[in-house]
Amino acid sequence: MLAVGDIAPVFAAESTKGRIQLKHLIEQGPVVLIFYPKDFTPGCTKQLCAVRDSSREYKELGATVIGVNSGSLDEHQAFADLHGYDFPIVFDENERIRKAYGVGKFLGLFLQQRTVFIVGSDGIIAYAEKGLRPTSEVVGVLTRFIPPPIDYHI
Repeated sequence: MLAVGDIAPVFAAESTKGRIQLKHLIEQGPVVLIFYPKDFTPGCTKQLCAVRDSSREYKELGATVIGVNSGSLDEHQAFADLHGYDFPIVFDENERIRKAYGVGKFLGLFLQQRTVFIVGSDGIIAYAEKGLRPTSEVVGVLTRFIPPPIDYHI
């Protein structure tokens, strides 16, 4: 699995919000990549609903969130529509994105591991953790990308 300090592999892929080009998104600000095992499962629904419910926080921090999974685009769209996800879910065709990020497999090598990456606007991975990461943890890392307020008093 890629680690903090590694260069993030860029990709272009179809998503529930149209074609995604990571290179262009990271130029605009940090990107949170959420690799999750499967659409419509309880754990994945909980994880992505937490992201949906925190979308204002992510936007205030200038971050783009992207779900990544090898399920079909039709499955992703139905999952996103059912739960009102306002962020794109990428169709990871042939698991090329998962492999590029070194995200492992589990359950008899059937499903990808739940993993979260944050890529800074410099293209460097600033956060890489497995598991169901709390929003507060991810937001805490994202706040490092926000410049401190300017003190205009002399």
